[in-house]
Amino acid sequence: MTRTLVVVGHGMVGHRLVQALRDRDATDQWRIVVFAEENRPAYDRVALSSYVDKWDAGDLALAPHGDEVQLRLGDPVRHVDRAAKTVTTASGLVQPYDTLVLATGSYPFVPPVPGRDLPGCHVYRTIEDLDDIRATVAKAHGGGRRAGMVLGGGLLGLEAANALRGMGLSPHVVELGPRLMPLQVDEGGAGLLKRLVEKLDLTVHTGTSASSIERDGERLFAKLSNGLELDLDVVVFSAGIRPRDDLAREFGLEVGARGGVVVDDTCRTSDENIYAIGECASIGGVVYGLIAPGNSMADVVADRLLGGSAVFPGADTSTKLKLMGVDVASFGDAHAATEGALEVVVNDAVAGTYAKVVVSDDAKTLLGGVLVGDAGAYPLLRPLVGRDIPGDPVTLIAPSSGGVELALPADAQVCSCHAVTKQDITDVIHSGECKDVPALKACTKAGTGCGSCVPMLKKLLEECGVEQSRALCEHFDHSRADLFEIVRAAGITTFSALIAKHGRGRGCDICKPAIASILASLDRGHVLDGEQATLQDTNDKFLANIQRNGTYSVVPRIPGGEITAEKLIVIGEVARDYGLYTKITGGQRIDLFGATVDQLPEIWKRLVDAGFESGHAYGKALRTIKSCVGTTWCRFGVQDSVGLAIELELRYRGLRAPHKIKSAVSGCARECAEARSKDFGVIATENGWNLYVGGNGGFTPRHADLLATDVDTETLVKLIDRYLMFYVRTADRLQRTASWIEAMDGGLDHLRAVIVDDSLGICADLEAAMEVHVASYADEWRGVLDDPEKLSRFSSFVNAPGTPDPTISFREERGQRVPVSLGIPEVASS
Repeated sequence: MTRTLVVVGHGMVGHRLVQALRDRDATDQWRIVVFAEENRPAYDRVALSSYVDKWDAGDLALAPHGDEVQLRLGDPVRHVDRAAKTVTTASGLVQPYDTLVLATGSYPFVPPVPGRDLPGCHVYRTIEDLDDIRATVAKAHGGGRRAGMVLGGGLLGLEAANALRGMGLSPHVVELGPRLMPLQVDEGGAGLLKRLVEKLDLTVHTGTSASSIERDGERLFAKLSNGLELDLDVVVFSAGIRPRDDLAREFGLEVGARGGVVVDDTCRTSDENIYAIGECASIGGVVYGLIAPGNSMADVVADRLLGGSAVFPGADTSTKLKLMGVDVASFGDAHAATEGALEVVVNDAVAGTYAKVVVSDDAKTLLGGVLVGDAGAYPLLRPLVGRDIPGDPVTLIAPSSGGVELALPADAQVCSCHAVTKQDITDVIHSGECKDVPALKACTKAGTGCGSCVPMLKKLLEECGVEQSRALCEHFDHSRADLFEIVRAAGITTFSALIAKHGRGRGCDICKPAIASILASLDRGHVLDGEQATLQDTNDKFLANIQRNGTYSVVPRIPGGEITAEKLIVIGEVARDYGLYTKITGGQRIDLFGATVDQLPEIWKRLVDAGFESGHAYGKALRTIKSCVGTTWCRFGVQDSVGLAIELELRYRGLRAPHKIKSAVSGCARECAEARSKDFGVIATENGWNLYVGGNGGFTPRHADLLATDVDTETLVKLIDRYLMFYVRTADRLQRTASWIEAMDGGLDHLRAVIVDDSLGICADLEAAMEVHVASYADEWRGVLDDPEKLSRFSSFVNAPGTPDPTISFREERGQRVPVSLGIPEVASS
């Protein structure tokens, strides 16, 4: 008989409970009804600060539950009748339940500071909070002075400061305690953390608090207890959280002395029909404000609802995060509270790293640790808390030792977010189900939370004997990067020469386009010259993108999105004369759809004669460099973003790469060009340009990371030259810049060392290679129009002039022709 589960709250933990129950409830024992206070479904609150990057809440959304779950948004529960076993919502709905789960979470603590309710003062907890902060900042920007204060220097406080920094403000962080992140980091680690973040335009005030906040016109003035007064645009309170236990108090559940609904180790409250999980629950006298313990509670309740015997296993309070590019991690007994505990510290002020491990009094058992600046050892050290250390503890963290190879026990928890053990992972590897990291993520959920365990997933694959082959395909044992260097060093100009000497067979549809891209990257002839033409895939064969009905699109380059009226008229005339569908693209270009193969040369002749050139929409190459209107028109612009975007697009046009490349230039921190969602993006500052790299990423979108700050234009161009050429030379086939950086040993830090610090001594060579590309650039479509042999490729059988293709048909939609047929016909070359 189906029973009804009512879940009050739809945050991350409530969402986890519903998903866990649905995954395990094979016989549909439970009907699930969820009541949410917010008007949006559950989202990743841990990654809230990333919302500032694109202001797109969809990036944070968690997986939807499906129609089987009744989810009522914006209708919170206001009353619970324990005797009748019903809840009543704000809308007046009365819902019976068999079991009730409270997942009401927490609310931000706002210290009783006079003036805390003034306009311009906010809390930092939800997407709506960030929207409100953004509105305040946007209004304040008109005055030109940009500063904000975050009250609280803990984990959430620093995330809030990073959000303000992303909005273009210079944040002040005020922490009552003697150091930043006092719960996670010790004095030594906090000292380094303070020094590192202050290099990133943060001002840190520790050992003080706000005594009052006053408003004078459009400005806020905060007085600190140490006598300092701050002139501000916005104030954000992020001084901790308190459990949302008001509903439980109202209907008489037991509540802890310091708040939180009291639950036992099964997460059951003082009412046998009611559970509480997450930040609203007090388990063992503790309220946990971390996602991992909340997930554990949700899993326990899901198990209990289906007749299981699970109990709360204890909380893993380990933390690993990257704050403004600075690695911070703590795990286990980070503050050496265990009796007799010993601390082993390696503090390298020059390298900007701090590492501490806490061990037992006999130095044989790892108890915990703190890492700042470099948290590379975290994935191995955290699972080993409570286990024996072979040898000298200092070798765990000493840079010169290379670390100690510790055998991770089978029951060690690799992923604390989802409670996945080494045994869970190795079992699916040995079963043959998972042969790479993406498969492990999908199968076990490991690595899908905070992501700190991903390096360990790679290591376990290697330990299980699953070799991660770097071969391009069955015809080459070398990787794409290796083949690039072979072609470059040996001066090879044809695919046949390369495969004869360094491969086998005749090649395939994997290696042929990849080698064609390498040859094009090295400017070894036009892409349709001789043998090269036979290597191209469908799009490059005709220098156009094939569409779903077999026609092609035409995308002329419009650098920076800037275009004259005369050129607009030519595009309109071409679209009209050939009956093409026109659309403005997301990259500030105009796309013309519906051209047949034989029409492409005619269309491009008219466009080339008007001054247009190929936009490379068909190729693995630079596509566009988007821009805002910059200082020419915008009152907020601080640099000429349009001029720079045009300069960069003309410099890198035609650059062939392992995958497509997109870019953008924003003229101020308001980021209208969305530069941080691109493979490389540039944002103007008062002092120059900030360079971001590794954004976008295709099917797994990510935001770009800050590589360089406040550089002048000449330096900026040099860094981009190096970055792009290093990517072209070393990335794998079809690897976007995002995954290239993520897969790189050392990640962004290694990339910065190579192209900023010239750690490999190759920067001059990379710059020279880019200069060769710039000097040798030639428009591919002009090259076709000037060569009768290349033009002959555009007379196909089914699309021969005067012979319409019977597989292509159109219909009228919103005033334009659009394709009806969905199949892509085989286009045969004459």
